[in-house]
Amino acid sequence: MTLRTAKVLLVLGVAFFYSLVVLNNLTDYDSNYQYVRHVLTMDTTYLDGHTMWRAVHRPAIHTAFYVSIIAWEIATMILCWAGGLKLAGALRQSPAVFQAKKRWAVIALTSSLLMWLIAFLSVGAEWFLMWQSKTWDGREEGFRMFTVVGIVLLLVAQRDTNEQP
Repeated sequence: MTLRTAKVLLVLGVAFFYSLVVLNNLTDYDSNYQYVRHVLTMDTTYLDGHTMWRAVHRPAIHTAFYVSIIAWEIATMILCWAGGLKLAGALRQSPAVFQAKKRWAVIALTSSLLMWLIAFLSVGAEWFLMWQSKTWDGREEGFRMFTVVGIVLLLVAQRDTNEQP
């Protein structure tokens, strides 16, 4: 029961994290919008002529990109809460039932991993060269969250048996 409880609490912990992220992005929209704007315009990178063609200077695209990130975060938050609550509801059920209830948690955690991998580590860090910026470099945050969520997914994905603590 201990490992099952850990799985439930960690998925709910990720759901709580996303709840705070969504709250912050909705109540302090401009702070992270500025981050997205600077990353997309590449205005704090090395300004190398060979890569600046990638820069996007259209505010409508900045807004669309940021809104899509917020929508992705909202979907991930909802999926995490649903996945965690489904696991909690199956906590005392058979290993087969608990295993079957992991579906939404696995989808939620995978959604999170894809967001950090695609939006932050691939598009932001590599395509828009965010790693060159001393001010707007989000690689550390992206890697930290990819690692945390990845560890939670690995734990959740472990098969449940009657012999587990």
